[in-house]
Amino acid sequence: MTDEMRYAVLIDADNVAAKYTKNILDELSNYGIVTYKRVYGDWTRPNLAGWKNMALDNAITPVQQYSYTTGKNATDSAMIIDAMDILYSNNVDGFCIVSSDSDFTRLAIRLRESGKHVIGMGEKKTPKPFSTACNAFKYLEVLAEEEIQPTAENEIVEMKMLEPAIIRIIAENANLEDEINIGELGSRLQGRYPDFDVRNYGYSKFSQFLKDFDCLSFRQVGSSILVSLKTKATDLERVEVALAAVVRTNGTKGYNLGELKKQLCAKLPDFDVKTFGYSKFSKFVENLPEFKIKNNTVYFVGTERI
Repeated sequence: MTDEMRYAVLIDADNVAAKYTKNILDELSNYGIVTYKRVYGDWTRPNLAGWKNMALDNAITPVQQYSYTTGKNATDSAMIIDAMDILYSNNVDGFCIVSSDSDFTRLAIRLRESGKHVIGMGEKKTPKPFSTACNAFKYLEVLAEEEIQPTAENEIVEMKMLEPAIIRIIAENANLEDEINIGELGSRLQGRYPDFDVRNYGYSKFSQFLKDFDCLSFRQVGSSILVSLKTKATDLERVEVALAAVVRTNGTKGYNLGELKKQLCAKLPDFDVKTFGYSKFSKFVENLPEFKIKNNTVYFVGTERI
């Protein structure tokens, strides 16, 4: 198809095992066609021997890069230079950067600034700055269906944290319609969490993932699935407005968290944090972008609503 997206896939062999090659290329085929396939490393090093057959079998061009100085990663520099050369050739629509190294964060940002779609792939040890710099980020262990637990520093977003984000996306859409197309919902959610992938949570389809949230309703219209909230889409905004009104009465001094909850319940007797996917009021407030909590005191940091 002539309208398929064209991608350049650049692999850092120093940080990615050859066993993931098929997973990388299979996943990228979901996005478009690969026109550049290159893997970078110092092929004189014995630990990269596994890449030889993988590169040959998958028509990936190996790029030799000697380590000129101890402690410096020459592979990163070679990948970055090639990426910029490909960018300026204007022969691709996007890039797939395969590495678990945070050194590629700035490259991902630069490519996106030039209007290119950037897919990152790496192991779960990948630092957050790199994964969030990409349009989408895929964990190689998940693609390979390996049961490897994430480290404490790089956990995937917990499901209980995603529910408020989903509610907010649908609520924001309420200015237009009470329902949102499931594809649009998925796109907006990944825009907020680039490393979001339903396979991280043991699901194969986004629709199956969403049906585990009790706050959502679904309606089939032809081949499309529309998603709405069982509660009114304005409920979250109603709570935020009430919270802001209470906190601002104390000016810049902030408002005690416990007292704030009492005041909110007085204003909105039907308020329950469980409606929004939380068990604690503090966690609910922490995840509202217009507020911050410090020393058990809540501060309003947003703008006044008219």
